[in-house]
Amino acid sequence: MEDTLFILNGKETPFKPGQMILEAARNGGIEIPTLCYLKGAAPTGACRICLVEVKGARSLMAACSTPVSPGMEVFTDTEQVHKARKLNVELLLAAGRHNCLMCEANGNCRLQDLAYFYKITKLQFPEKELSDIYPVEDENPFIVRDFSRCILCGRCVQACNELVVNRAISQGYRGSESKIVTGGDQPYNNSECVFCGQCVEVCPTGALTEKKARGLGRAWETQKIRTTCPYCGVGCQQWLHIKDGRIVKVTAVEDAQPNQGRLCVKGRFAYDFIYSEDRLKTPLIREAEGGFREASWDEALDLVAEKFKEIIKKNGPDAIAGVSCARSINEDSYQMQKLFRAVIGTNNIDHCART
Repeated sequence: MEDTLFILNGKETPFKPGQMILEAARNGGIEIPTLCYLKGAAPTGACRICLVEVKGARSLMAACSTPVSPGMEVFTDTEQVHKARKLNVELLLAAGRHNCLMCEANGNCRLQDLAYFYKITKLQFPEKELSDIYPVEDENPFIVRDFSRCILCGRCVQACNELVVNRAISQGYRGSESKIVTGGDQPYNNSECVFCGQCVEVCPTGALTEKKARGLGRAWETQKIRTTCPYCGVGCQQWLHIKDGRIVKVTAVEDAQPNQGRLCVKGRFAYDFIYSEDRLKTPLIREAEGGFREASWDEALDLVAEKFKEIIKKNGPDAIAGVSCARSINEDSYQMQKLFRAVIGTNNIDHCART
């Protein structure tokens, strides 16, 4: 696609036809703050934090939803721009309950970052109390919704409808009573939600948080370790948030293949098995009297190989069958069928996804 030029803060900057100011500015090394923009979804211009000055325009423009044109002059760092952004942050802070010290998202909140950047220590508008109208919803085992911390940015709606296409979340009501709803304004567990947690992933405030992670560690207390999800052969990339050697929550790696910031309910929430007391941590060999004893991997694998040889010698290779694990990567499943067909000499190989 051919690049053309526009003027960004006095400097000629290339852009691609159809690009919005926000994307073109980021490509040009200029970061414009935003709360509602969601990569891969249609721009909404809902939060008004990404306002910029465009020469010739009668008012400030939302960078996320204003397309660039050749020769356009854009200014992102003027006094008028920062004054408008600060005012919008103050309005958002006053629109609900944003006590950072009591919020689970403290240290991982974009609204908090903006308030800190603009040095907002005292609100000039009275805070709106929403907790009595919209109580906290925590009836399901995975997600806590605190409507008093919702800024109506719409990112959860876009993530649900445009990215994972579950269509469980939408905008409800109008005016001052506007609210993010599921179904007919039902709790998550009574809606079409499949608990993939994508809404939690994209929420820029503490309105949506992981229920199991509450109170286990702030953002600055945890270490992020990248790994591959163990639940199937797709290979989704995820961040493990570790505190004191234990996983406190899991999030997706935003720009990584193949999942590009998405996870299923198991990949995001089902990590408890790691700490199960019933989990086998070493191979066990059954003794003649019926009990089990711990063994090394070498001893266990040698025993299995010897037993296979005995069975094949006595009853032939078709006396043995194998079932490949659906949680293994595709390459491991390929090697499993190759072992049975080429080494053992049988086609008795199946996959546990069928069962």
